Amino acid sequence: MKEKSAIIRVFCNKEGGFGLDETGKMPGRAAYLCKDLTCFNKAQKSKGLERSLKRAVPPEIYTQLTAYLKTEVEDFNDL
Repeated sequence: MKEKSAIIRVFCNKEGGFGLDETGKMPGRAAYLCKDLTCFNKAQKSKGLERSLKRAVPPEIYTQLTAYLKTEVEDFNDL
């Protein structure tokens, strides 16, 4: 199991809104993604977030994840 600081929580609420939750306290169904390029690539390619959240994930969430990881991961440009 990874430490909380090593993962990012992606959530969707009852109204259908999606977001990134750094605090881990937003209500709704959630999926966790490690702050790693391999995890990000795998989740995007295999649609792992869609399966975990049981609904289609808008492209904006992947854009937000990309922007977030650019600040967190030094070798993100290898993506």
